[in-house]
Amino acid sequence: MPLDAILFGEIDPPQRLLMGPGPVNAYPRVLRAMAADLLGQFDPEMTGYMEQVMALYRPIFGTANRWTFLIDGTARAAIEASLVSLLVPGETLLVVNFGRFGLLLQEIGERIGARVETVDAPWGETVPLPAIAAAIQRTAPQVVATVHGDTSTTMAQPLAGVGDLAHAAGALLYVDATATLAGMPIESDAWGADIVTGGLQKCLGGPSGSAPITISDRAAAHIAARRHVEKGLRRDDTADSGGRRIASNYFDLAMVMDYWGERRLNHHTEATTMLYGARECARVALGEGLEARYARHTAAGRAVVAGIRAMGLSVFGTDATRMTNVTGIHIPDGIDGERVRARMRDEWEIEIGTAFGPLAGHIWRIGAMGYNATRAKILHTLAALEAVLRAEGLALPAGAGVKAAMAAWHG
Repeated sequence: MPLDAILFGEIDPPQRLLMGPGPVNAYPRVLRAMAADLLGQFDPEMTGYMEQVMALYRPIFGTANRWTFLIDGTARAAIEASLVSLLVPGETLLVVNFGRFGLLLQEIGERIGARVETVDAPWGETVPLPAIAAAIQRTAPQVVATVHGDTSTTMAQPLAGVGDLAHAAGALLYVDATATLAGMPIESDAWGADIVTGGLQKCLGGPSGSAPITISDRAAAHIAARRHVEKGLRRDDTADSGGRRIASNYFDLAMVMDYWGERRLNHHTEATTMLYGARECARVALGEGLEARYARHTAAGRAVVAGIRAMGLSVFGTDATRMTNVTGIHIPDGIDGERVRARMRDEWEIEIGTAFGPLAGHIWRIGAMGYNATRAKILHTLAALEAVLRAEGLALPAGAGVKAAMAAWHG
């Protein structure tokens, strides 16, 4: 094949407004930060940036944890690193399950070889605290794991008291906050969460590929007891901890902590560009102010819900536990949901989300997160959705969605 046939063209993607459940459009200043020059992984400037990242993410996670850093990989990389580093085969993992990503925690636990138990809620609801307490008593888990905000159902699991229940039973609490970090309050210390993980591509307004994580002293000690020094790095003064070696090399949090800690013991080559982006995401969030940022996301979610209902459409799920940043919308009878999504994309350059599992073909999902949690972008999305639905033959009150969203934005 001639060379010119496989060179393709320079990347020039369409300028789409990403109003689905993630990823969302990145802050321009994050993308600018990612264009900075590369550094060697042990350059003092680079390790200084690593220390800054640790400091920047502590308030975002609501923690004083020393071990707050990045996992190189998408949000799922941090989820798997957490579970594989906490559990050994045969130990019990209790999953608080209310959607697709609770099912993911189960699957990862099964692959590790854990004995997986669940306490479940129907999609569109969350699990009550008494049910979690009963499940912990019934299963005696080593780890309790839950998603905070599950974008598949648009529900946010209340977490106050869950850490106390887990710790009273001798268990550790893991929380996946991928979809809510920097968009809803994350209170790692107050919740008693031992590991909380996130991603950049949702409320933080960055690209997928770096996963912030925070680890409590309790969990850090548990992981350190399984510390293993890679063969090629061994010296006379290095030794393993004696516990069972973590099953994954790349996702071995004990080794990653040695890399981010004072030892600077080589584990992988830090993803420099992603670190720059994660650093700038945190600077944007803290510069805005976390309380102001949470209020903005709350206003955005309130505006979407009000606009959808004013259009005569139905919102999915329980109001009391809905995420502020992602809204599920029942697809009206007689409407082809995928055709509407295609028209939104092709005619309006707007992406809204489809759904998974039992909700596939039944709901759309609109996300208003990070850089996109603004009144103008929400109004533009609702106006486009109304226009497409009217073109598809659905009778809607003209302009009602936009008018209601404008009023709801201000509370």
